[in-house]
Amino acid sequence: MQGMRHRTLSIVLLIAVAVAPAVTARSRRNRSLSSAPGSFDYYLLSLSWAPTWCGQDAARTSSAECMPGRHTGFIVHGFWPEAATAKSPEFCGQAGRVGDATVRMVLPLMLSANLIQHEWAAHGTCSGLSSYDYFSALVQVRAKVQIPVQLNSASAEMKISPAEIENQFAAVNSGFPKNAFRTACVRGLLEEERICFDKNLNPLACTASARECGDGRIAIPPTL
Repeated sequence: MQGMRHRTLSIVLLIAVAVAPAVTARSRRNRSLSSAPGSFDYYLLSLSWAPTWCGQDAARTSSAECMPGRHTGFIVHGFWPEAATAKSPEFCGQAGRVGDATVRMVLPLMLSANLIQHEWAAHGTCSGLSSYDYFSALVQVRAKVQIPVQLNSASAEMKISPAEIENQFAAVNSGFPKNAFRTACVRGLLEEERICFDKNLNPLACTASARECGDGRIAIPPTL
């Protein structure tokens, strides 16, 4: 009887050893699915408020974005594949260098070749598109967004609620759902405006994953 018990235990252990690699491999595949190129729900266009970014670090003032006298306000920070409810994908594959012609196409909107390369590696690789098609989509959606003149023309710091900023964007972008806009803040300052688009590059209502500033009022530093 004892010998039979040992043989049974040995068989169970052999089965467990054989199955374990398959389970581990399946678990790895499941974890990687969320980061597979094209596995996302919608796009988020992030427009960074340059005066806030430039004011955080004196070393940044040497960048094209931070040069005084250019009256730089919103620039494109990124165009992110977003998940509606889960953590959004990042770094979904090997990222080759973005070609010079593509960089030249998008540089007027992002003002930094290094940022373009970073955004392709971190977010563009999750789109399922080539780098040219990804940045072409970015250019298309940016052209659809109008900036409220009261934000870009302010000569002194303003204080306003995130909801008011979103209302201003909604007012000048009449074809967009009102809740297609989300305002992000950092240390009581306007950080960026986020605008949501579907995979066909049409305006879309944002989900909670787009996140929103919870401050009652935030400061908007004037353009540089």
